[in-house]
Amino acid sequence: MSFEKLARIDLNLLVCLHVLLEECNVTHAAKRLHLSQSAVSKSLMRLREQFNDPLFTRNAHGLRPTPRAKALQPMLDHLLREIEQLTAPPVFTPHTSNRHFKMALVESAYPLFLPQFLGDIFSEGPNLTIDTQAWEPNTFEKLQSGEIDFGITGKDLNPADAMLTLMPPKGIVFQELCRDRQCCIVRPEHPILSQTWDEASYLAQRHIQVRCIGDDRWLLDYKLAERGLSRDIAMYVPDFNSAACLCHQTDFVFTAPSHFANYIANQLGLVVVPLPTELPAMAYTLFWHQHQEKDPGHTWLREIIIGRCRDLPVG
Repeated sequence: MSFEKLARIDLNLLVCLHVLLEECNVTHAAKRLHLSQSAVSKSLMRLREQFNDPLFTRNAHGLRPTPRAKALQPMLDHLLREIEQLTAPPVFTPHTSNRHFKMALVESAYPLFLPQFLGDIFSEGPNLTIDTQAWEPNTFEKLQSGEIDFGITGKDLNPADAMLTLMPPKGIVFQELCRDRQCCIVRPEHPILSQTWDEASYLAQRHIQVRCIGDDRWLLDYKLAERGLSRDIAMYVPDFNSAACLCHQTDFVFTAPSHFANYIANQLGLVVVPLPTELPAMAYTLFWHQHQEKDPGHTWLREIIIGRCRDLPVG
């Protein structure tokens, strides 16, 4: 392929030749191209130089293509259609697509969000694949590199609090899905259920803590530390389900987002009690990279997720 020769080709001239071959009349071609007859005649002169051929001869009815021009016509038709397709906006048809979308979610988001939108996604796109993975410390990097398409995790609403816990880097776009608050999970026979439940009682307990995104501390711990207080953490575990299961066998208190707490308490026969200390609400948030903004498939999936989750009640 000679890029030097390609660089000298004027696409406008090829379009002009295409219309001239269809019309075989300078006046009619000029009208279709929204040009003057003089401009079309000048373009024809340049085309003759480009192809080293007269391309057309005049007759009583207008222009007659030369054999060279007739040979060019089918190739020109094909080329211009290909260029038109190349420059057309991309189209995503979910019903026939077998696209593979990757998504990272914090564990507590699985029972809350996936049931909201998976049915609609696979109803419209039966051959799609949704590949989920855990939210990890490098998830934002994966969004930036295009390794994953979306992420869902909790984000603190106050920017100052988010600086302590989770602040997306430049280029990451996000949309709040729903808000949630922290509450506590205990076993049905836990002694606190027959006692006064306040902050002092809460801090007197031993706690089980999920290590989120590699961090041992949650916003709750930072807020308590501002007042010179802290929780007595008995165990650190890697996931929410393990923490809830261990609560069933111990007197540990597990503090978790209320949507997840109510779901898992119902599954395991645990008891949910309020968090007896003030803590700002957080928002489960959908993240993606700005380079995906105009991708039609990405936009389609993003709109389904946001649309199905925006009406979830605040925790």
